Amino acid sequence: MERVAAPAPDTDGLLADAMAAVAPEDGAAVSVAVLDPSSGDGAVYGDGAFDTASIVKVDILAALLLQAQDAGRGPTAQERAYATAMIENSDNASASALWAVIGRAAGLDAANERFGLTATEGGEGGLWGLTQTTAADQLVLLRQVFGADGDSELSETSRTYLQGLMESVVEDQAWGVSAAGSGWALKNGWLARSTTGLWDVNSIGRVTADGREYLVAVLSDGNSTKEQGVALVEAAARAAVSALGGAGS
Repeated sequence: MERVAAPAPDTDGLLADAMAAVAPEDGAAVSVAVLDPSSGDGAVYGDGAFDTASIVKVDILAALLLQAQDAGRGPTAQERAYATAMIENSDNASASALWAVIGRAAGLDAANERFGLTATEGGEGGLWGLTQTTAADQLVLLRQVFGADGDSELSETSRTYLQGLMESVVEDQAWGVSAAGSGWALKNGWLARSTTGLWDVNSIGRVTADGREYLVAVLSDGNSTKEQGVALVEAAARAAVSALGGAGS
């Protein structure tokens, strides 16, 4: 008797069900995207655009590394010093310096076109933290950072370098997607909007749960405090990983 393949799991539906238990504050919004690279299973919840805040620092460094590859060179000692401070400590002055090096929004957007991001737009002037993005686009970026040869515009050397920095963020910034497992590599972003006093809180990265690796991107805005935003992002990350873990069981 011919065996009939099992239907593919409705991963978006599973994620939506899991997110039903995640309750943002009134006026807050959250979006999450998750991928199991080994199986190819992925899911997205929410499709709105959000401020990146400091998660854009991963994108800035990816753009810098891509430009350096094109020029046939590695990052300079000064660029590496800026990159370490920017990713590990979330240093804003270093981010501004590298934002200028890559050509600000124009340079970021050009790199993102090659990376396959279609819904991300660099912030105006020096306002890199107001770059607009979606959770789905951030998942595309994470696939560039953590993918294999042939799946990424970045070389293995560039990917390994960027991953190493994301594995080494300072202890008090090691929240976010890390709540969903162990073996994390991440970058977080947090920003109180001057016009409203409400917080953008985001987290992107890789995490291991039950022996499987996941790429996770969580974006949120409208949070009354940073702490409320962190709690929301961590709850969404746990929901995303549990939903995809259930799909593969």
